[in-house]
Amino acid sequence: MSTRKTAAAAAAVAAAAALVTAPSAPAADHSFLADGPALFDDFNYAGHTDAKIAQRGWTVRSGSGGPGLPNAQWVPSQVSFPTVNGNKVLRLESSTNGSGAKQTEVYHRRKFFEGTYAARVQFTDAPVRGVDGDHVVETFFTITPLNRPMDPDYGEMDFEYLPNGGWGESSSTLFETTWETYQPDPWVADNIHSAQRRGFAGWHDLVIQVAGGRVKYYVDGALVADHGDKYYPETPMSINFNLWFIADGLVGGSGERAYQQQVDWVYFARNQVLSPAEVQSRVAGYRSSGVDHVDTVPAS
Repeated sequence: MSTRKTAAAAAAVAAAAALVTAPSAPAADHSFLADGPALFDDFNYAGHTDAKIAQRGWTVRSGSGGPGLPNAQWVPSQVSFPTVNGNKVLRLESSTNGSGAKQTEVYHRRKFFEGTYAARVQFTDAPVRGVDGDHVVETFFTITPLNRPMDPDYGEMDFEYLPNGGWGESSSTLFETTWETYQPDPWVADNIHSAQRRGFAGWHDLVIQVAGGRVKYYVDGALVADHGDKYYPETPMSINFNLWFIADGLVGGSGERAYQQQVDWVYFARNQVLSPAEVQSRVAGYRSSGVDHVDTVPAS
């Protein structure tokens, strides 16, 4: 981000020896930038190999590992940044042929804790190609590493949309889940969740407030979950978006099918509890000032 500087021309006024400043155009209002440490990213990148992605703290995931199918691969080339309705967006595209899968994830470094998290996310209910019906998970979440089974310092806060059901649900469901910890093998989960059992295809404003021992989740301005107590996070987390397939949740057939999720922007305000309307105002301020990226959140 650059700062516009204006030059002032001064002339001596003989009678009063006063300084007269030449008129100049008013500077853009950047007062919203002084509200405290924040992250804003409008995802204005050329592609998944753009050097600015890593420079700004993001990682486009590659290799193997969970979640998802046991033999799934995380494929950076299926992450793109197209222009949609005049704005650049982050697009995740994940695909499967009924056995293996190519999944996608983008995540920021681990340094975010209390405050307000927000993103504008487009969920989808159907694949962009191929047969429908796979149990796919579309996400916006925060997470820490699990250093050992049932690690008490583990933390995770999830928005997870399952357009075709899964995890015991037979139809479209949006989950908000806050984790105390877990054990991978044998599987033990210690979390609390809320759910809205309806379709969420389209663009949605997702907000998580983390303060005072409570984790509050909002969708399009409406409070949908309020968690806390032992589930409140204890340590800094990373910010993540991923799109993956649930093991044992694929429909039959070997034809390729692909699903997409898009993200317009992401925002975090450290140690500030902002309403969804206040988040919108902050984001509008960045955009109207031509600011596509800010990160003043210190490392944890």
